[in-house]
Amino acid sequence: MTSTASLAATNTVIPSDPNSKLRIRSFTGLKSSHSLALSKSLRALPIPYSSRAASTSLVRAVSTLFVCFLCVVGTDVKVTVTFCQMPVKPETEPKRSKVEIIKEQSNFIRYPLNEELLTDASNINESATQIIKFHGSYQQYNRDERGAKSYSFMLRTKNPCGKVSNQLYLTMDDLADQFGIGTLRLTTRQTFQLHGVLKKDLKTVMSSIIRSMGSTLGACGDLNRNVLAPPAPLVKKDYLFAQETAENIAALLTPQSGFYYDMWVDGEQIMTAEPPEVVRARNDNSHGTNFPDSPEPIYGTQFLPRKFKIAVTVPTDNSVDILTNDIGVVVVSDEKGEPQGFNIFVGGGMGRTHRLETTFPRLGEPLGYVPKEDILYAVKAIVVTQREHGRRDDRKYSRMKYLISSWGIEKFRSVVEQYYGKKFEPFRELPEWEFKSYLGWHEQGDGALFCGLHVDSGRIAGKMKKTLREIIEKYNLNVRITANQNIILCDIRKAWKRPITTALAQAGLLLPKYVDPLNITAMACPALPLCPLAITEAERGIPDLLKRVRAVFEKVGLKYSESVVIRVTGCPNGCARPYMAELGLVGDGPNSYQIWLGGTPNQMSLARSFMNKVKVQELEKVFEPLFYYWKHKRQTKDESFGDFTNRMGFEKLQELVEKWEGPLRASPRHNLKLFADKETYEAMDDLAKLQNKSAHQLAIEVIRNFVAAQQNGKGE
Repeated sequence: MTSTASLAATNTVIPSDPNSKLRIRSFTGLKSSHSLALSKSLRALPIPYSSRAASTSLVRAVSTLFVCFLCVVGTDVKVTVTFCQMPVKPETEPKRSKVEIIKEQSNFIRYPLNEELLTDASNINESATQIIKFHGSYQQYNRDERGAKSYSFMLRTKNPCGKVSNQLYLTMDDLADQFGIGTLRLTTRQTFQLHGVLKKDLKTVMSSIIRSMGSTLGACGDLNRNVLAPPAPLVKKDYLFAQETAENIAALLTPQSGFYYDMWVDGEQIMTAEPPEVVRARNDNSHGTNFPDSPEPIYGTQFLPRKFKIAVTVPTDNSVDILTNDIGVVVVSDEKGEPQGFNIFVGGGMGRTHRLETTFPRLGEPLGYVPKEDILYAVKAIVVTQREHGRRDDRKYSRMKYLISSWGIEKFRSVVEQYYGKKFEPFRELPEWEFKSYLGWHEQGDGALFCGLHVDSGRIAGKMKKTLREIIEKYNLNVRITANQNIILCDIRKAWKRPITTALAQAGLLLPKYVDPLNITAMACPALPLCPLAITEAERGIPDLLKRVRAVFEKVGLKYSESVVIRVTGCPNGCARPYMAELGLVGDGPNSYQIWLGGTPNQMSLARSFMNKVKVQELEKVFEPLFYYWKHKRQTKDESFGDFTNRMGFEKLQELVEKWEGPLRASPRHNLKLFADKETYEAMDDLAKLQNKSAHQLAIEVIRNFVAAQQNGKGE
């Protein structure tokens, strides 16, 4: 039997007889099954998505190729392939994780969630728990409660650049009260998290978000997550271009198969039109990036091996922790400030597993430069490289950082260039980076103002929540969420500044000069009681932790204005990016932390593990010697704590911690010479504390000032 099939045929014919022959038209040659060209050709075959048997038959047919005869007929090159009976060997499919199988059987992220949502149970099964992540939700239960588990769902929005419209903010505020736990949480990826939603209320909450022009699609799951960008509403060419690019990348990598709208608004799609350049880039298959006949042209049935994170920024502005992302995109402008293209970093990521050294946090590294018109095609090529080559057998190693660590950047670049269709240009030189919080009042550049507000651990609750809603509703303000869990009120008229400032202060939302510098840069993940991965406290523990650090600062003589970047997570997955902190605390047991040191204030250096299993009640035994020697051994007054720890080296620092017996103190007899009685000393001591000084230091200053004044008087 001889059968004829084309690579673009509608129905592929698979020979049932092992001795039959197959003629393939317009075939350009045979290559290794590992080669890029053949993998593209195989992917173009119209294998039914619901039929694993057909797929297996095709693989079996291809694997039994034995003899090929080429014949030129006119302009066609025809290949006659003889299939020969070979000794039967047990078929071994590549090992895949359980989640990969769940995705394959889900009918493009629908099943079994669509069925589980209809049951009377308060929870959903394991497969549906994986599927609902793609819809932007995690199933949780309160781990503080004993007995039967009380299930609820956390919803996470997707807000490119952290942009939140007035309508969406008010909707989220209402939903938190009506269906959540009465709080909104700002995340480290510029989104909202809404906790405590019951299963029976999921569709109401989801549809309300969608109808308010919001979305939770892809906020979790194995696909591109929220795209970060500087949150400041500055009317500057590079900032506006960075934010536009972030929104276009988010649109490019948004799922297309409609599962989200089918599930939550009965198939009704309530979205604005996409820019034409996004549609062109998504549909382009000139370099074999797409699944041509799939409802998901970029993702296919399997989506990505793991989560995928992207950030866009402008030179110097590291408000987005640019190197912690799978892809970091930096706008490059000419001398006139006109954006020309982008530098691209790849391979960043925070997650790791305790005591498994083959897992690790990693910083992104330079891939190359692309002209501005090519950015969507370049990003798509990188995503497809991860889709095709990222590990799908063990999810601990499925992030793109492990692919790049295994291959090396040169091989990775070479493969990406095949999907991109071009060579990357040399990386453009960039200036020094700086962390920008955008807290306080600033000019937007269009006559309006914006005000950045610090929110401890991003938790909006109580009087703060009520006041924010009143201000946002009264003045019809849009808002932005920062990657440091803070919020920015936008488009404020100058006449509104005073009444808004007064209202905010009364609710405890203070200008940055009134907030402890330690709190300004601190971050924590939610951890207990709702996160199922948490090993110990983070958000609930960080207020006391920061007070204890401040007390240590006072004890060793550090000034109030001095600070370190502190980040706390309840597990090693790194949601609050502790591996970039100057002092990172990572939960590694009940009431204990692994301590990481060596990050820098601009978040461009990776911290390293310093100590393990430090009990929460014994943290001062580590903090005191570290901060004491930072004060007394730093090379300059401006040497940051992170730079100091890196310069000293961990071996020396561990020696100092082990030998620590407390700070050196002046003998009490010196104080007796200054103070005639105890009451005077205590009064001076109270005044000194207000200035972060000792009574002895303040007394000396007073005496010196008095002597100087007397001398000046005599001179006159």
